[in-house]
Amino acid sequence: MALVRPQLRWPRVWLAVWGVAILAVIVLSLVPPPPMPMEPPKDFDKLLHFAAYFALAFSAVQIFERRASLVWVTVGLIALGFGLEWAQGALAPNVRMADGWDGLADTLGVVAGMALYLTPWRNLLLRLEPASR
Repeated sequence: MALVRPQLRWPRVWLAVWGVAILAVIVLSLVPPPPMPMEPPKDFDKLLHFAAYFALAFSAVQIFERRASLVWVTVGLIALGFGLEWAQGALAPNVRMADGWDGLADTLGVVAGMALYLTPWRNLLLRLEPASR
């Protein structure tokens, strides 16, 4: 747990929540998309990709203490985004479609989320979490 911020009251819980969020992104990227009551705007999915990866990166900023850890998380999330795009085309071609622009939207979301490390938003979880014991 040395990589996780020691000030967190429930570091294992936050790591588990983050892990479940990553698992949700993986599953939702590979299952058939839900039926839509109306056609979404063109390229709306890029916004969803950006938002999902922004949330994963911003969550990592809240949880991990060391910059080196965040660099590895950044690389891992970008690889996850492009890896899932490959998987959509290779493993689920009848269900999903690989799109490099989605991978770019994922990458931009990761970069934007990680950039919040340089702002006071880096400590949002510490401010929201109740005081320790």
